[in-house]
Order: sequence, then C-alpha cells, then structure tokens
Amino acid sequence: MPYDVIVVGAGPAGSAAAQACAAQGLKTLCIEEHGTIGYPVQCAGLLSNAAFAECRCTEKPVMNRVSGARIVTGSGTELLIDAKVQKAVVVDRAAVDREMAGNAADAGAEFRLKTSVYGVRENTVLTRGVYGREEHTFKILIAADGPRSTIARLYGMERAKVYLSGIQADVLHDSDPRFVEIYPDASPEFFAWSIPTGPGRTRVGLCGQTLVKERFAALMKKFEGPVTHLVTGTLPLGLMPKTYGHRTLFVGDAAGFAKPTSGGGIYTGIRSARHAAATAIRCCERDAFSDMALAEYERRWQDDLGRELDLGFRLFGMRRKITTDDMDQLVQALKEPSILSAIIEHGDMDRPGMLVKKLILNPAMINVLRPLVMSGIRSFF
Repeated sequence: MPYDVIVVGAGPAGSAAAQACAAQGLKTLCIEEHGTIGYPVQCAGLLSNAAFAECRCTEKPVMNRVSGARIVTGSGTELLIDAKVQKAVVVDRAAVDREMAGNAADAGAEFRLKTSVYGVRENTVLTRGVYGREEHTFKILIAADGPRSTIARLYGMERAKVYLSGIQADVLHDSDPRFVEIYPDASPEFFAWSIPTGPGRTRVGLCGQTLVKERFAALMKKFEGPVTHLVTGTLPLGLMPKTYGHRTLFVGDAAGFAKPTSGGGIYTGIRSARHAAATAIRCCERDAFSDMALAEYERRWQDDLGRELDLGFRLFGMRRKITTDDMDQLVQALKEPSILSAIIEHGDMDRPGMLVKKLILNPAMINVLRPLVMSGIRSFF
C-alpha cells in the first residue's frame, strides 16, 4: 500500500513524527514491532519541564514532581540543589507513549502493531507480523526504531560512537519525593541514580560500560525493600555521522540523540522527530527526495541541538577522566554560594551549555575546572 511517510517505531520520537506528518495531511503509517505501545519500558521516566511539554500529553502520566537533586559521592560528600519550584516530573513512561501514539492516530496516522521491518527495497519496506508479509511504498521513511535500529543496519549506516549498558529496578523504598539522588562514583564511566516515583516507591538505576551488574548489585545494598520490576537496556551516545540518506531520516535513539550528560533522550528525540517531520512535509510538497533535499533535516537539528550535543559528548569524555578524589573536590567546590546560585538559576537538564559557561567563568571554580577547560571544553565557546 502506498504512503507518503512511513515511521518505524512508535516511541515518543516516532509518534511525534507520525502526528506532525499526519496533521499536515500526509498519508502516514507507523510500524511498531511490539504488541503493546510503551512496552517494554526502558526509561528512568524523569523528564524536565521542557521535555514533558514536548510530549504534548495531559497530566495523567505524571507520578511525581521534583524540585532538585542530591549528589552523593562514594566518600559520603553531599550536595543538595533545591530550586524550591518544580524542575522535572516523574512519569509513567508507558502511559506517555500510549498517549502520544493516540494523538498521532487522532491526527490520521495509521498504526501496524506486532509488525517488524525485515527489508527495504528502494522506496518499499518489507514487513512481517500479525498481518502476514506485506510491502508498503513510501516517499519518506523516518527511522525511530531505537538504539539497535534495524533500518540503520539494513542500510549499513554508521552507528553511534558509544553504547552503555543500564540496569534499573523499581523498589518499595521510601525516599524524599522532592529530590532525585545522583551517585557519580557508583559508575566511573557515567553515574547511578534513584528517583522517587511515589509514596514508598523508588526507581534505582545505573549506566556504564564495564562491571555494570556488579556495580548495580553494590548500589542496591543501599535500598531496603522488595524489587517490583527490573529492566535492562542499551544507551547509545554520540550521533551517527550522517542522519539521513536513502529517502530516510533517522531520529531519536536510532540516530544517537540521547544526551551524553544524562542519557535522557525524550527531549532531543522529540525535537529531532519534529525537524524530520518538517523536512518530510517540505520534501513531499516539492516532490524532492534526493540526499540534497533530505540534508535540510540535518541543518535543522544542528541549528537547534548541535552545539549542546557536541558539548555533552565532550563532557562525557571528560567525565571518564575524573577520579573519585576529583569528584569529591568538584562537589565540594559546587557548594560555594555563588556557584550553587548559578546552578539553580541556569541549570537546564536539556541544554547545559549556559550553566557550563557560567561555571567556567566563576572564579571559585577556576582551579577545580582548569584541567577540564584545558582538555578541550573551552573550544565550545
């Protein structure tokens, strides 16, 4: 069956792209390999206010609201950052996915669940699933099929630079509902976290490259109470060198849009999807589908997200060089009142560039940050 746009993957990025295309009158199909949208859940569910706004959902998926974070090093040094106003929400991620898919369907997008793509031939996708084997033609294909993108593999596209492994558990454990806790020393390549999801419930997770199971087991000793849900996943960091080609635009985790500073991918994924949809609409209007026409997508997301993602990957590289002693020194330095004030005023989970600039220019941070500045972050500015 012929379509203007086919979207592969019905996560937030895929549904956002499908909704935007269908709303402009394009005949749109969204293909999802799982039988239930939103599952399996592989997300911490912590969204900044801006990220949640990008979802364009009702308040129904919100489980908790947080105003800050507590950073706890391996030696026990703590830093409390409290904005005293809502900075983020904790959501039922499956409910977010379902609502976004519903919005796309309401806009006119068609959905095929329990259906996977096993081949692409010119402008035709080959699928199999509960509808049997089918062929669907497209003018534009949007690949939103996650960190192990089948579409990228079928095309032989170069993938993300780094892959992290993650483990997360929902635990019956009381924690302060106002604050997320961050444990930087629990995973030297990244970090670990605990997120209050509701009364008597906490979500505990860790991401890293090595000894992830062992480090997660050590982390879980801090949390009493039974585990009600356990999930593992893969986190791609670093963008594909080219996010378009073969009449296809790659969005979200399929392209490596996860933020290297936090691992979150909802904000950047949906933003990339909206840029892809705008490009698809324009290409269909002009009946132009060459790589030159598709390159508009990369220009769009680069203008919006490029500098922040580049900075984030630099910070990720520097993070792996920081020792436990360095981390203690850094956390202690962040307690200085002017620095803490800057963090509260300029801190942004999705766009950390302004805060990094403020910290680098703060005299109290110069000695602590000099090694990092000299290692390359300064070129960002």
